[in-house]
Amino acid sequence: MPEHRINIGDVEIIAISDGHLEFEIGDFFPKVPAEAWEPYRSDLTEEGRILLNVGSFVVRSESETVLIDTGLGTGDHGIEHSSSGKLIDDLASKGLTTEGIDLVALTHLHLDHVGWNLTWDDDVYRPTFPNAKYHVPKADWDRFTSRAGMRRFSYIKDQVTPLEPLGILEFIDGRQRITDTLSAWPTPGHTLGHTSFLVSSAAESAIVLGDAAHVPAQAQHVEWSPRPDTDPNLSHASRRELFDWAETETSLIASGHFPKPGFGRLHRIVDERVWRSI
Repeated sequence: MPEHRINIGDVEIIAISDGHLEFEIGDFFPKVPAEAWEPYRSDLTEEGRILLNVGSFVVRSESETVLIDTGLGTGDHGIEHSSSGKLIDDLASKGLTTEGIDLVALTHLHLDHVGWNLTWDDDVYRPTFPNAKYHVPKADWDRFTSRAGMRRFSYIKDQVTPLEPLGILEFIDGRQRITDTLSAWPTPGHTLGHTSFLVSSAAESAIVLGDAAHVPAQAQHVEWSPRPDTDPNLSHASRRELFDWAETETSLIASGHFPKPGFGRLHRIVDERVWRSI
């Protein structure tokens, strides 16, 4: 089986990438001392930057095809050392079409997770995935579409708010089942409404992290919270709960920001928990 595909019971999970982001480690994790990164130098670029995949996942069961997160998109995002706009081509390269997506589930409403929600076409924004309902965490919707949120996050007016009048928006509020095999697992802290997703099938499970963690080192250092976290203490608590559960259940972890394709599991080495790709 290709490395970008993995089966969880009767469900197939396919890793998709829209590009990548790079950040200086001191900028992204300002409270983590530089020397703490020494054991993780192999995870950094040659220039010593953090490299983040801009990853999404397609969760395909017998009845539905779900896309989790829609990447950064094609606009000029003003982010140095970045590359984006590849999601649609990557879908096609893996035998998937925009029309074949039945549901789009968003972990949260940051720029690099909503960039392909809509596409500018004939002087109007149209859903990139025309047959899909879009599921959005309610707490993020309330925050990001508020007057203050709209001023701060200019992309919301193009990639998020047009979903509502189209009648294709549904809200996620707490733990709930989205499909027969996919459930929402609230992991607040990165944003107030941040949500990870649990895939369950035939006694197997996987967690799609979203931004509950950004780098593999956080499996060991759950207290490391990056600058974009709205509430670092809450993010820490959510990450610990999620990783404790995933370790106990030997659940697969699918991370859009870990090195591609982002599939791995948690292991104990002596007294330390580490993430290992598979």
